[in-house]
Amino acid sequence: MLDATAEERAAEQALRPSNLSEFVGQKRVVDQLSLVIEAAKLANRTPDHILLAGPPGLGKTTLAMIVAQESNRPLKLTSGPAIQSSGDLAAILSSLETGDVLFIDEIHRMSRSAEEMLYLAMEDFRVDVMVGKGPGAASISLDIAPFTLVGATTRSGMLPTPLRDRFGFTAFLEFYEPVDLAKVIKRSADRLEIAIADDAATMLSTRSRGTPRIANRLLRRVRDYASVNSHEALSIDSVEKSMSLFEIDSEGLDRVDRQILRLLSTQFRAKPVGLSTLAVAIGEEPDTIESVIEPYLIRIGFLHRTPRGREITPSGLAHIESH
Repeated sequence: MLDATAEERAAEQALRPSNLSEFVGQKRVVDQLSLVIEAAKLANRTPDHILLAGPPGLGKTTLAMIVAQESNRPLKLTSGPAIQSSGDLAAILSSLETGDVLFIDEIHRMSRSAEEMLYLAMEDFRVDVMVGKGPGAASISLDIAPFTLVGATTRSGMLPTPLRDRFGFTAFLEFYEPVDLAKVIKRSADRLEIAIADDAATMLSTRSRGTPRIANRLLRRVRDYASVNSHEALSIDSVEKSMSLFEIDSEGLDRVDRQILRLLSTQFRAKPVGLSTLAVAIGEEPDTIESVIEPYLIRIGFLHRTPRGREITPSGLAHIESH
């Protein structure tokens, strides 16, 4: 039996597009990736290394899978936090075969020693491995098969310049517009064999924070609400009542988002607040606020980053006062 987290991952996997023609939104990135992949096919070589940058949930992992699929090559997946030494990376690189696609999620969280090994691997397709310790230690150079690295990061500014410069193509993924999210929702509803009205899909898209992963997650919650309450199709009424139950407001803000805005407007009297102070006040990690919560609040104009800290805007004040 699947646990809740595994079930969510399985559901997300089932909704992923398998090729670029199925991928909704990010048209410029899709066109750029298509060119990179097709040019590599014509030249009978592996595609250039690719860096995918942007907030969580916009499709970086999906695009990495599509790169492998469109290149007709196997995909090897790992993550930056899992590579804590150059030895970890050397083991992964030595197992690759010619043309393989290696996907490293959260690549900015790799150890420094692994990053330095990756420079040489990306450029010359070889690694230098230290054998032995002390005065008798020796460096052995090992050739590795030509491969394509696809790195994903939510914090591209944390990548060292030498590593960032070795990527042949960098794609910056942006938050989705509601019209594209509505298409994602309709496509996912078809995959899940759910009937959803166009106006319900549009309403759900405006509450999805510009993020397909959140749109699919909310779609499943609305489906659950409709199923429990014996609704045959997902309607505006289903969306409104299920969103109210899960505390998602008209702008897509949840309880934590409103808690931040409320703290800034009342306890801190609309003055700038440092990230660490804000994190302690709401009981969240600073990284979570910086990479997951605040990008959307900044995008919709409810929050400002200032040299003195985070500050609520007049629009944010008006929203929190009306909720």
